[in-house]
Amino acid sequence: MQLIPKVAAVLLLSVLCLPAAAQKIKLVDGDPAVLKDQKELNVEFTYDHLSVGKDSEEDYVQKKTAEYNKKEPGKGDTWAKAWVADRASRYEPKFDELFNDNGDIKAGSFPNAKYTLIFHTTFIEPGFNVGVARKNSYIDAEVLIVETANKGKTLAKISVDNAPGRMMGFDFDTGMRITESYAVAGKKLAKFLGK
Repeated sequence: MQLIPKVAAVLLLSVLCLPAAAQKIKLVDGDPAVLKDQKELNVEFTYDHLSVGKDSEEDYVQKKTAEYNKKEPGKGDTWAKAWVADRASRYEPKFDELFNDNGDIKAGSFPNAKYTLIFHTTFIEPGFNVGVARKNSYIDAEVLIVETANKGKTLAKISVDNAPGRMMGFDFDTGMRITESYAVAGKKLAKFLGK
């Protein structure tokens, strides 16, 4: 009986002590200085060709939906709807909120702004929390700064790698962990563009 709590404690400590990959934001091409003196920045989010863990998004959603439906009929269908709905209801608003809290330019839905930031999520690691063990979420993205009136004209391209969703405690909900990844990405990107 004494062995189980000790094993659980060792597992928990080993997961918590894993080195976390640091987020990297890097200018790939162009010059984001065009944003200097701008008051508003239109932000759009895209999710085309998204990979989730080791799968394509389509395969991941099919697998998780079937897994949850097997445990409880309808649960997987509800989860699949939330997987998509969380983008507009959780991830994107949190990104904008933290971007605005940490930068000099107001980001959000501003279709009349001179420039648009396109945040294209390319990878999501949803992580997990099963009580005695957990893994943080993280996202990778490609960021384009374009002219709003001519979105084919890219003025700057930035890579965002390993934006972590580090939460301690009761983050059993996948969406909660991923929301934190978008919050971190928004905060760090605002600081990067403000340099």
